[in-house]
Parts: sequence; C-alpha cells; structure tokens
Amino acid sequence: MMRPLYDWTIRLSDHPRALWALALVAFIESSVFPIPPDLLMIPMILARPSRAWLIALVAMVASVLGGLLGYAIGAFAFDSIGQPILESLGKGDQMAAFNEKFNDMGFWAVLGAGITPFPYKVITIMSGWTGMPMATFIVTSIIARGIRFFLIAALLWRFGSPIRDFIEKRLGLVFTAFFVLLVGGFLLVKYL
Repeated sequence: MMRPLYDWTIRLSDHPRALWALALVAFIESSVFPIPPDLLMIPMILARPSRAWLIALVAMVASVLGGLLGYAIGAFAFDSIGQPILESLGKGDQMAAFNEKFNDMGFWAVLGAGITPFPYKVITIMSGWTGMPMATFIVTSIIARGIRFFLIAALLWRFGSPIRDFIEKRLGLVFTAFFVLLVGGFLLVKYL
C-alpha cells in the first residue's frame, strides 16, 4: 500500500500545479496521510531551485493548517476518528499514559514531532485531545515545521542533487539528534 502512495506523491512533483499538490499533501499529512511532504518538496526544489523558499513556505503553511485539522480531530472527534488513526499507527495502547504528561511537555512534544521523523499527525491529534492551548500548538508548529522545511530547502538550494540522498536517508536522524541535544542542553542548564 505504501509504495503506490509514494509513487503517486513523487509523480505529483512534475505536475503543473505541483505547489497546490504540495499544499494538499502537507495539509493532509498533518492529520491522516502517511507520506511526508518532504518527498514532494525534494524533486520540486531540485527542478526549480529559485523557488526553494516559496516551496518551503507553502509546505510550512499547509502543514500548520493541516495540523489544526488534526487538533480538531483530537478535540472534537477523537473517539470516532482520532483513536482509530492513532491505533493504526500503533499508538493506541499508549494514549492514556501519554495524555497525563503531554500538556506538561506540550511545547517540546510538538517541536520534536514537527522536526523529527516522529509522525506529526500523532502530536496534532493528541494536542487537541489533551486540550493543549491552541496558541502554544500553533506557535510551536510554525517553528518546528519552519525549521524542517526551510532547512531542507536551504540544503537543496545550496548543494543541489548531491544532498538528496542525505536528506532522504539521514536527515531524520540529524533532526532527531538535534532535538535530543537541544532538550538535553535545556535539562543540563536546568539541573546544573
């Protein structure tokens, strides 16, 4: 099932309305779609490097707006829509325990999911379900998705095709390491 979705997403990058397709993929990826918009961004930016910043902006705005849909799913339709989505992602068992601590670390949860390979849609739904303050959710989503999409755009704009393999295979690991170091640094400062 994933391979046809992946192939469909890649084909969209050649479409004359690729920016609209990117906006759609980024929007629905934030609440239900399993393929990240990065896969559409990469060939679009490689084909037209001069549009790298516009492509990143479209992905960021659409992703944050889609995140608001995920938030609404969690807030208003968790039992009928949100819970089955989280269970299909293998996160069903952890919901109750996660809810207790989620809002205490809400900023960090949204930031982490927004820049790392962790499914952002899980955090958007959980943010609505746990009642995270919407302002915190929106601001953190803008920061996280901005970091992710603009860094990809900057790397592709600067290094072009040679960086593609790195982005597709290792950038998630780099984002995760960055996030761990960031949180670790804050914890170190707090407890030392």
